Amino acid sequence: MTKENGNFLGTEKISKLMIKFSIPCVLSLLVSALYNIVDQIFIGNSELSALGNAATGVVFPIFIIAQAFAWCFGDGCAAYLNICQGRNDSQNAHKAVGTGITITVIAAVILMAVFYPLKTQLLSLFGASENSIGYAVEYFNIILAFFPLFMLSNMMNAVIRADGTPAWSMASMLAGAIANIILDPVFIFGAKWGMKGAALATVIGQTISFIVSLIYFLGAAPAFRTKTFKLKFKSLIPSFKSFAPALQLGASSFITQMTIVIISLVCNIMLAKYGAMSKYGVDIPIAIIGIESKVFTVVINIVVGIVLGCQPIISYNMGAKRFDRVKELYRKILFCTIAIGLLSTVLFEIAPQAVVGMFGTPTNIANPADYWEFGNLTFRIFLSLVTFTCTIKMTSIFFQAVGKPISAVVASMIRDIICFVPLIIILPMSFEIQGILYAAPCADFIAMIVAAALTVRFMRTIKKMPAEEESAVALKPSKKGVIITIAREHGSSGKQIGKLIAEKLGIPFYYKEMTALAAQESGLDKEFISEINTNSPDIFHQLYLSTEVVQQAITAQDKVIRKIADNGSCVIVGRAADYVLRNYEDVVRVFIYADEDYKISRVMEVYGDDIKHAKENISRSDAARASYYKNISGLDWGDRHNYELLVDSSVGVEKSVDIICDYITHIG
Repeated sequence: MTKENGNFLGTEKISKLMIKFSIPCVLSLLVSALYNIVDQIFIGNSELSALGNAATGVVFPIFIIAQAFAWCFGDGCAAYLNICQGRNDSQNAHKAVGTGITITVIAAVILMAVFYPLKTQLLSLFGASENSIGYAVEYFNIILAFFPLFMLSNMMNAVIRADGTPAWSMASMLAGAIANIILDPVFIFGAKWGMKGAALATVIGQTISFIVSLIYFLGAAPAFRTKTFKLKFKSLIPSFKSFAPALQLGASSFITQMTIVIISLVCNIMLAKYGAMSKYGVDIPIAIIGIESKVFTVVINIVVGIVLGCQPIISYNMGAKRFDRVKELYRKILFCTIAIGLLSTVLFEIAPQAVVGMFGTPTNIANPADYWEFGNLTFRIFLSLVTFTCTIKMTSIFFQAVGKPISAVVASMIRDIICFVPLIIILPMSFEIQGILYAAPCADFIAMIVAAALTVRFMRTIKKMPAEEESAVALKPSKKGVIITIAREHGSSGKQIGKLIAEKLGIPFYYKEMTALAAQESGLDKEFISEINTNSPDIFHQLYLSTEVVQQAITAQDKVIRKIADNGSCVIVGRAADYVLRNYEDVVRVFIYADEDYKISRVMEVYGDDIKHAKENISRSDAARASYYKNISGLDWGDRHNYELLVDSSVGVEKSVDIICDYITHIG
C-alpha cells in the first residue's frame, strides 16, 4: 500500500469510506447468494413443491464441500498474489495461480469419483427421505457432473478480485446468476423438466460464470486481462513449492466452509431423526431448514459484506495506531449490523409465513398445515437471536482485520462448533424436535457473551495515538558495493555483530531504521511494524501473518529493503532481507547461530532473564522468525542453502566480525 493510499484510509471520513468499500462487497455477496436461493424459489412454486425444496436442501452441504476446496485454493492464491505484488515477484505468482487451477481440477475430479458411487448413502446421510431421495439424486447427478467448472469459477473469481479487477469478478457472478434466474422458469415451468430443469439452469449459470472468468485469465477482452501475472501453459504444471504458502493462507477459508458442512450435517441428521418421531415427518423439517438457511444467507451476507469491505480501512488504521478511528469504525459497523439484525428479526417474528410463502405452497405434503406451522416455529425460534448471530460473525471478521486471529477463531468457533453442535444433540433429548430449534438462540446467547467480553477487552487494551509524531528518517549516504544481510538466532549476538561489521567497513547499518522507513512508506505505526515477526503465539504465526494489516506492513517493509539496497553498500539485519534481495547482485547472505549455552547466557545478560525464561524466549523468538521467513519466502529459515556464509558466534563477537569481514574482502 502506498503512502498516499494510507493517508486516504487514515484521514477520509469514516462513513464515506464505508460506502465506497462496503457497497461493492455487499452486492458481490448478494449476487453469490442468488445461486443458493433462486432454485428453491422456483422449485417450491412448481409441482415439485416442498419435496423438491427438501431435495435441494440435502444437496446444499455437498455444494459447500466443493466450495470449501475452491475457496481454499482461490482465497489462498489471492492472498499470496497480493504478497507477490508487494515483492514484485511475478515468477511465483503465476506458478501459484497456475498450480491452484490444476489442483482445483484434480480436487473436483476426486470429489466426483468419491461422491458418485456413494450418492444415495451420502444424500440419505444429509437427510434425504424415501420421498425426496429420487429428486435429490436427479438434481445431484447433474450438479456433480459440472463440479470442475463450478469450483474453477469460484477459485478464479477470488484471484480476479486480488488482481485488482473486482468489477470483472462481479460481472462473472452476475452473468451466471442472471442466466440461472432466466433459465429456471423456462426449464421448470416451460419445458416441464422439474428437478432436471432446475439443475440444468444452475450448471449453465455456473458455466457462464466460468467462461467469463476464463476470458479474463486468457486476456481475450482487451480492457480486462491479468495485471500482475501472466499464465502460460507451464504455469499449470504443479509447483508445490510456490503453491504451499497459498495453501496455508487459504486454510482458514476451508475451515470456515467445512464448519458449515459439519453444522448442516448434524442439523439434518437430528431433524431427520426427531422429525420422524413427530407429526411433521422427515421432509417438512428438512425443507423448512433448507429455506431458512437460504434466507439467513442473504441476511448474513449483507453483514459480512459490510465488515469485509471495511477490512482494509480497519487494518490500515490499526497498523497506523489511529485507534480512535478503529473504535469509530467498530461502532458504525456494529450499528449497521444491529440494524440489519433487528429488521430481520421483526420480519421473521411478525411475518414468517410470508417469508416461507415465497418458496411456494406445499402440494405434495400430506398435511400442509404442519408445513406452515413448522415454518413459523423455525423462523420465530431458530432465528430469534439473528441479531446476535450477525454481531458474532461481524466481530470475528473485525478481529481478523485488526490482526487478532486467536480472538477471531474463538468468536467464530464458540458459536458454531463449541455451542451449537452439542446443543443440537442434547436439547432434543428433552424437548424433542423443538429442542433443535432452541439450540440456535442458546448458542447465540452464549457466544454473544464471549464475543462481547473479547471486544471489551480489546477496546481497553488499545491506547490513543501518541500526540507527537516521530521525526522523519532518511536513507544514509552510501555508494555502490557489497550488501550484507544478516539473519540470526535469538541470543546469537547477530545484531551487535552486524553493527560492528558496518563500522569496520564504513557502510550504513540498518535495523530499527528499516521499521521507521517502512512506517513512513506506509503510514503504519513503527512499533507495529517492528513487532510483526514476534507478535503471535507459536501455533498462530501463519494465521497472524496472513491478516491484511500485517501483509500491508510486510509489503511496505519489503519496498524499503529494496530502496536501501538500491542506495548502495550496507548491512541489513533481519526481516528476511536475504530473500527480498534474492535477485540483487553483490549481496552476501549471512546466517549467525550459536550453541544453546552461549545463547542462554547472552539472553540472560542482555534481558535479565533467568535460565528457564531465557530458554522459553529463545524458542518462541526463533519459532516466530522461522514462521515469518516461511511466510515471506516459502523457504526454511536457517537452511544452509539459503546463505553464502554461516557463522557460529560462540567463537566470540569480535572473531565472528573478523570472519565475515575477511570473507567480504576475499570475494571482493
